[in-house]
Order: sequence, then C-alpha cells, then structure tokens
Amino acid sequence: MRAPNPYEADSRLARWIRAALVGCFVVAVTAAGLFAYRYFTLPRTMTVAAGAVDGEPVRLMSAIAGRLTKSNSSIRLQIVALGNALEAAKAFSAGEADLAIVRADVGDLSNARTVVVVSYGVVLLVVPPGSSGTMESLKGKTIGVVGEEINRRVVEVLSREYDFAGAKVRVKDIAVADAQQAFRSRQVSALLVVTPTSEKYLALIRGVFAGDPKRRPQLLPIESAEAIANAAPAYESYELPKGTLRGSPPVPDEDLTTLRVPYYLVANKNIHENAIAELTKVIMDARRDLLAEYPLLAQVSAPSTDKDAYIPVHPGAAAFYEDTQQPFLDKYGNELFLIPMALGLIASFVAAARKFVGFDSENAASVLEPLHALAGPIRHARSEAELGAIEEEIDDIISTQLRSHPNGKNRAAVAAALSLAAQRLERLIQYRRAMLPPS
Repeated sequence: MRAPNPYEADSRLARWIRAALVGCFVVAVTAAGLFAYRYFTLPRTMTVAAGAVDGEPVRLMSAIAGRLTKSNSSIRLQIVALGNALEAAKAFSAGEADLAIVRADVGDLSNARTVVVVSYGVVLLVVPPGSSGTMESLKGKTIGVVGEEINRRVVEVLSREYDFAGAKVRVKDIAVADAQQAFRSRQVSALLVVTPTSEKYLALIRGVFAGDPKRRPQLLPIESAEAIANAAPAYESYELPKGTLRGSPPVPDEDLTTLRVPYYLVANKNIHENAIAELTKVIMDARRDLLAEYPLLAQVSAPSTDKDAYIPVHPGAAAFYEDTQQPFLDKYGNELFLIPMALGLIASFVAAARKFVGFDSENAASVLEPLHALAGPIRHARSEAELGAIEEEIDDIISTQLRSHPNGKNRAAVAAALSLAAQRLERLIQYRRAMLPPS
C-alpha cells in the first residue's frame, strides 16, 4: 500500500486555505452589494415645508404623502408644518426642505422650480358700504392689511402705482378677527386681503360685515393691474367674477379688475427629475380622487412651461405635463449597458477564483509530484525487486489520480500528463535495470 504523500496533504490544505480566502471575499462583496442595493432601492424621503393659518396645505400634502406610501412609490414625503407661506419659503431657501408650498412674491426662490400651481391668492381691497368705489377714495386714510409681513410686497407695488406716500395713505397690520371692530371704531377705512377665492376663505371676509343684511361690503378695483403685472411678474392681472364675495345682491356687482398671485408647490432644482415626475403624477391624479375631501385641489393646475416663466418649471414636472418622459430604453439605458459588463466581470472572477483555488483543475505539479518523487528511488534501486515495487507504486498513483478525476475534460488532461510522466519513469526503470549487476 502506498504511503501517504506529504506534498499531496500540503497541497490539499493550501487549496482549502485559498478557498476560504475566496469565500470570505465573496461574502464581503455580496454584503456590500446587498447594502448598496438596499440603499439605492429604499424610497427617497423628501421634506415638504407647508403652512397656512388654517393648516389646509399641510393636510393636503399629508394626503398626498399617504397616497405615495400606499402605492409603494419610490418617494416619500415628510411634512414640515409652518405658520404661513413666508415661513415655508424661508425654510426652503435655507435648505431645510426639498419642497415647499410658497407664494410667488415672497422669499428667495432662486433655487426653486415649480411642480404644480396649488392655488391663487386674489388681492381684495374691501371697503365699508357707501364708500367711493375708486382707489382715490383711500387718500389720507388707513388700510388694514391682514398679514402685513407676507403682504408687504403687495403693499409696495400698490403704493408705487398709486403713490400712497403722496396721498398720505397709511398701512396697519391687522387680524381678520379684529377687522370688524377696527371698521366700527374707524381705525381703518379699508381692508386688504390676499386670499384664495374658495368659500371657506370668503366666508371670513363676509363675517367682517355680518349682523346687518343691508350692510353690503364693496370691493375696490385695481385698474392698473395690467401695468403692475408687467412691472412685477410675480403678479397677474385678474378679472374677479361678478358675485364672488356675495351672491345676492352680488358683490362685486360686475367683473372686477384686480391682482392675483400664485401659490406654487416648488422643488429644489437639483432633485432628480424622475422623482418629481412621479410626484407630479400622483398630485394630478389626486385631484380627481380627493376633491370632495380637499376642496383646495379644485385649484391645483399645471404651471406655465414657458422658458420665461417667473419661476421655471422643474424638468421632471415639465416631462409629465408635456408627456416627454423618457422611454424605458432611455431611462434605463445605463443599467442595461452595465448589466452585461457586470456579468462578464462576475464570470471572470469565477474563473480566476477556480484557478486560484485549484479545485477545478489541479496544476501539473500537484498531479505529477508523486510520480516525480519516484525518480530518485529508481536511480538508487539496487535490485530487481525494488524496481518491481516502484512499478506497482506507479500503477497505484496513476489509478488513484484517475479515480479522483472521474469525468470531464480535466480527466483527459490529467491522463495525458500522467501518461507522459509514466513513460519517462519506465525508460528510467529500464535504464536502471540495465545498470544492475547480473543476479
């Protein structure tokens, strides 16, 4: 029986060590790949700054966030509730929010790109019954401004157009709840409000003159609205429909020229367009499904996609509105190009690993070393009996190696190598026989 070959045992140990190293490497790479996959496929959370006195924008965006979650969208919304659109704009410009519901005329919106028009704030100048219906009637009087800080720019453009300074028109910050008393005590002669024209908000204004059905408030027209809008692009000239504030008798009693300013949902210009396109689709779909619960959705509309828009539209939103979203091959072209490369790298790695470990095809030294080790004993054999024993050992080695490679192209390669080595040893045995002294 052939004695154990120390080289063969060492070779087997070395192969297992190399296999363990490859296994550790594979585990590390797999773990890193799973972590990367998990990181890049997790839904992206974007913060939305929203605020109003009544909290309606916050509730609306919360409903949109819920729809994104239910649809297993790749994006999520985290709502940051603030006091008003000015605070939302400040949070957005400070980088504290990815998106915000803002008013076009407040805050630093240089990095903002529009997603949707949420609503419009209409400028209403309300005066008591019996007042003269012109801006000139405000000369020397005080205007109560609801939300003076957020409406400061509105006051500025009106003051510039109608020369409030020369007309000695004063401005006073006032709350809607205090407006009725302010009118009665003659602290103010007019009320300036910027509000959506929904029933909820208009009811607050009507409440200022509640109690006497004969007291019908009046609205002052802003006849220079077109000129103001040309000089201040954040504003638009707007014809307020007859009867908007009150139906019978109608207030105004005919269409009234005034100003309006958009409320936008804006996104940072650096947010990926695919995320914004998906968000835009969800919002526009929600108009139909959630309108009964959230009346504000009735005013949601697409913004201008013109290049000269006051706040440019976000590329992702524009792609949705213009139906120019990337087709599958364009959208995932990079991934489709990289997948074959990745598969090729994996195949190369597997081949290199198999070669490095040596389980697939043992090298010539590991297969032939037991035969090579017999060359020395053959040269030093002193008898025919010793040479016969060596020949039997050669047969055992060849038989063992062939059994360890039962099939496949590797068996043919091993058999060929063993055959060449055995022929060499046979010639060496014949030579040594010839050199032995006659018995």
